[in-house]
Amino acid sequence: MGATAEQLKALSTATVYKIDVPANRYDLLCNEGLSRAIRIFLGEQDAPKYELKEPANGKREVMTVKPSTGEVRPHVVCAILRDVTFNQERYESFIDLQDQLHRNLCRMRTLVAIGTHDYDQLSGPFEYHAKDPNEINFVPLTETDRSFTAKDLMEHYETDPACKHLKPYVPIIKDEPLYPVIYDQNGTVLSLPPIINGRHSRIQLHTKNVFIECTATDLTKANIVLDTVVAMFSEHCAQPFTVEPVDVVYEKTGEIQTTPVLFSRTETAKVDFVNSLIGIKCDSEKMVELCHKMQLGPAELLPDGETLRVTVPCTRSDILHAVDIAEDIGIAYGYNNIVKKVPTTCTVGGEQPLNQFGDLLREEIARAGYTEVLTHGLLSTEDNYGALRKKDDGLAVSLSNPANIEYEVIRTTLLPGLLKVLEHNKASSFASGFKIFEISDVVLKDMEHVVTESVVGARNSRRLAAVYAGPTAGFEIIHGLVDRVMTLSEVCPDAAYIKDSIKGSEEKFRVVREGLVYTIAPGDDPMFFKGRAADILMKRGDGEFKKIGSFGVIHPLILKKFDIGYPASCVELNLEEVM
Repeated sequence: MGATAEQLKALSTATVYKIDVPANRYDLLCNEGLSRAIRIFLGEQDAPKYELKEPANGKREVMTVKPSTGEVRPHVVCAILRDVTFNQERYESFIDLQDQLHRNLCRMRTLVAIGTHDYDQLSGPFEYHAKDPNEINFVPLTETDRSFTAKDLMEHYETDPACKHLKPYVPIIKDEPLYPVIYDQNGTVLSLPPIINGRHSRIQLHTKNVFIECTATDLTKANIVLDTVVAMFSEHCAQPFTVEPVDVVYEKTGEIQTTPVLFSRTETAKVDFVNSLIGIKCDSEKMVELCHKMQLGPAELLPDGETLRVTVPCTRSDILHAVDIAEDIGIAYGYNNIVKKVPTTCTVGGEQPLNQFGDLLREEIARAGYTEVLTHGLLSTEDNYGALRKKDDGLAVSLSNPANIEYEVIRTTLLPGLLKVLEHNKASSFASGFKIFEISDVVLKDMEHVVTESVVGARNSRRLAAVYAGPTAGFEIIHGLVDRVMTLSEVCPDAAYIKDSIKGSEEKFRVVREGLVYTIAPGDDPMFFKGRAADILMKRGDGEFKKIGSFGVIHPLILKKFDIGYPASCVELNLEEVM
């Protein structure tokens, strides 16, 4: 049934726009940032200059970080917005920006958690502690006058339907022996990051001075988040775009960090590079104008007449490279204004030979009853070496700032990933044997490998690995897979190897590539059971045999390490050598 005339008349006539915001444009996640960007783009407003304004009494507020926080959330950054004027719309936008950042850059508060407070209800200096959850007691923002210990509050948020929006954050700290907490000098709890703020210092419409604290496990992300929040809402201050700094003192080291950073920098891009990348012919003066539209000003042309230098404000952490500058110029130029052209070159696409070879092998190995898996490329040093009873050979590329111990290095072998698959599938039936395989890359240090005229210090190597686990070790099953792979790769077995085979008379019908020969020799890899290991050797033409892989029965200590309850055999083979 259609709507009545009265119902239609009552509907709003306002036009509502739906705007897709890129995931890395944090400055467009609120009405203030979006409307400001549009006004600047249209030339109705100049890009603002954000400034740190010292407090009227000349004494900065201080946040002291206690050493105990190092084990849970070691970083905190702070700022103060003075003489802010809130109304309902601005208040809702202020809260919404925090929610958007928590979901996006803050990774559901695991990296950064934002706390905002009515500064006039607090008394500095402030202290950031990590304490026993039973020692922390306060009235949370979700309650009116009921106080909780931090431990009880976690249980409350896990079970109370009214607080289900906070339940996803509880596991972040619930099982930690110490919980992070921020106090003012009177012992009032500001917040229990990353869960909830205290009710005492809640933001209200009449709030004039706002204290912002961001606790974090990643200091870089924390500074980006704080810069974004203050840049967006400092426009509502009595002196727009001014922020009062706070000194963060790390008690353990004595280091003092003044925040917010409001970090800006310059980046350069060649005019020809920008035109070539976008596919336009835009003169340098026009590019300077387009950069100002995209808040990359002041922009200027360097004396050489070929290089554009732009200023990246604290709100544009997405600008990392000349390509990002070119992208913004393309947006300001207008994608619809780029003339479509037929490419001047004619090319025919096709698979790389190594990829095509791998795809063909995948099909054949799957026909042999193996299930393909795809495992993670990062793992711990222990899993890559110690768990396989191998010494660290120094070939693994390590991460400078791993997220946790499970992501320390890039794998140099596919086998730990396959063994973890077995570990996590113990409930499956092994009665008929459990067969899995993977064809993927490992990464090895290599100071001679060159990509586009640059030594990158590492190279990829395509490998094939397979594991069989079942009632028996299955050495003969893996051996059969090795021979099948070499047959499919058109590599001829050595004459002595043919002599030992029961199919020796059939080998004259094998299709082979001339000059490629392989054989099997006893191996001594420590990951295999002694006397049940073999090396796969191959030579080209008159060259010497070279080891390209190995297979055997996995040592019981390794099976115990990965909690595998059945005997198993495995193979790992360098496919690039077989090509």
